[in-house]
Amino acid sequence: YGEPSLTIDKIDSKTQVNQKAINKKEYYLITNPNEIDDWIKEAEEIGEVAVDTETSSLDPHQADLIGVSLSSKIGKACYIPIGHNSKKCINKDLVLKKLKPLLEDPSIKKIGQNIKFDFIVLFKHGIIISPMEDTMLMSYVLDAGKNRHNMDTLSEIHLNHKTISFKDLVGTGKKEINFREVDIEKAKDYAAEDADITLRLYKEFSKSLKDEKMNKIYEIFEKPMIKILANMEIEGIKIDNNFLKILSSKFSKKIEKIQKEVFKISKKEFNIASPKQLGEILYNDLKISDLKKTKKGSFATSASVLEDLAFKGHEFPKLILDWRQVSKLKNTYSDALPEHINPETKRVHTSFLLAATTTGRLASSDPNLQNIPIKTEDGKDIRKAFIAEKDNVLISADYNQIEMRILADLADVQELKKAFTNEQDIHSLTASQIFNIDIKKVNQDQRRKAKAINFGIIYGISQYGLAKQINVSNYEAEDFLNAYFAKFPEIKVYMDQTIKFCRKSGYVSNIFGRRSHFLNINDKNYNVRNFQERAAINAPIQGSASEIMRLAMTRLNKKLAEKKNQKTKMLLQIHDELIFETSKEEAKKMSKIIIDEMTSVTDSDQHSFSIPLTVDLNMGDNWGSLD
Repeated sequence: YGEPSLTIDKIDSKTQVNQKAINKKEYYLITNPNEIDDWIKEAEEIGEVAVDTETSSLDPHQADLIGVSLSSKIGKACYIPIGHNSKKCINKDLVLKKLKPLLEDPSIKKIGQNIKFDFIVLFKHGIIISPMEDTMLMSYVLDAGKNRHNMDTLSEIHLNHKTISFKDLVGTGKKEINFREVDIEKAKDYAAEDADITLRLYKEFSKSLKDEKMNKIYEIFEKPMIKILANMEIEGIKIDNNFLKILSSKFSKKIEKIQKEVFKISKKEFNIASPKQLGEILYNDLKISDLKKTKKGSFATSASVLEDLAFKGHEFPKLILDWRQVSKLKNTYSDALPEHINPETKRVHTSFLLAATTTGRLASSDPNLQNIPIKTEDGKDIRKAFIAEKDNVLISADYNQIEMRILADLADVQELKKAFTNEQDIHSLTASQIFNIDIKKVNQDQRRKAKAINFGIIYGISQYGLAKQINVSNYEAEDFLNAYFAKFPEIKVYMDQTIKFCRKSGYVSNIFGRRSHFLNINDKNYNVRNFQERAAINAPIQGSASEIMRLAMTRLNKKLAEKKNQKTKMLLQIHDELIFETSKEEAKKMSKIIIDEMTSVTDSDQHSFSIPLTVDLNMGDNWGSLD
């Protein structure tokens, strides 16, 4: 258990590793507590040990510990059963008492695959693993964008070995059993293999990480996050369950109202959630558009298709999009969040994913808190359900226009750098440049359009995409983009050079040296190639922003640890925003510390950043009130 599901393309076949062949001859089941001493002694002599926990659940906060596996020598590993339905299990308290000194010994490296999971599981039992190495993160630093970073994939790529499948062990669907019910001998083979493979991968990746730049990324930007994020997950955040019930009721009424409007246009009721039924109404009954089908031959009813039709002025697809948006908020958040409330802590504990994006940006799951819409009132309402404990407040610290600042720095855009240094409104400046008017005469509509271009550029927006976003013709959008590049030629040079470099090298780097690979940038398929080009333009910008955030979190974590009896906790990291919880009496003092640390994060030897960073800070009793 414990590896996040990732969504990165294909397996890259690498050179085979010259390691001892993998077999199970030296995989041992420990049934006598005294045998553990020999494995501890071996780990102490060698100075490193691969550790893996087996649990009853994928949720580390509610999982029971079923067993622990160890390996300090390649090809040799053991499994200590603790919570199986078997008489061969050893007393849990006795095992943990023996393992605690080893797992906390600062002189012995503890190696894991997604070790954050194991850290949280063992933390609940009074053990704080230290120091930690993580093969998932080592792979991520070396190969982001090339392949997934879960153990099964890494074993096939780097060791040419297919691991025992977890599904083969526990089954699927109705026949799925809990790990505690797995035959203890089979569990031994599976768990010991995990520890052995982890150790082998560590040895392999350690060679590659001798490269100074790659090693810096791993040591400075990845490793410190393991414990920081684990502590944030352990802390969790309080949710107002009653407020969510009210919100669900409100969303239900809203969905009902939209449905009535939809059925009024369609002149009959149908299942809006069914692509087949929706397609029949869209193309056959209303004939809003010429028939569009997917590659599989079904009706095309994706968001992009509906957005195109809505952009052309059709009310029906706009209503469908609204229906989907409200339904998603209800199903994903107002209905589902209460299910994530931990019965013991009464708080929600999201899981932060460190290796799930190509750029270094964090993701989150169970529940995913990164995708709550920011701009809509409904999205803000969801945020209001996240609250502070009594006598506490939440603090939101949000980097102001950080990606635009990074673009200005990366591309050396003189006009933008000057504007940021002089604390000018960047969108008004852009509007004055592309509309060729005095900055004082820029109106709200012109600023809105300039803002869409500024943020769109970061994501490689096309003229058609911009036209849709600001509701103008393709020709007008093209004129805006041409005017933009004429006023900021350095940005066009940056974009062209980035794509050229990526086509040749297969990767791009951010300002700190992290690489993001784009293996399909030379694909013959235009859509695939175009998507990769836009992602390649964005990766150094988004990746640099996420790196700055990681540095800020590391500095703030250290600062909080220095303060005795302080009540401030870092709870969430959402893109460019950090959420803290603190006591009302500490709030003012903490606000200053947070701003100081976040704004001075680039005053280091990591990168000489040419533009000042600014932070918007707000406090209140719920997340929704912090905008």
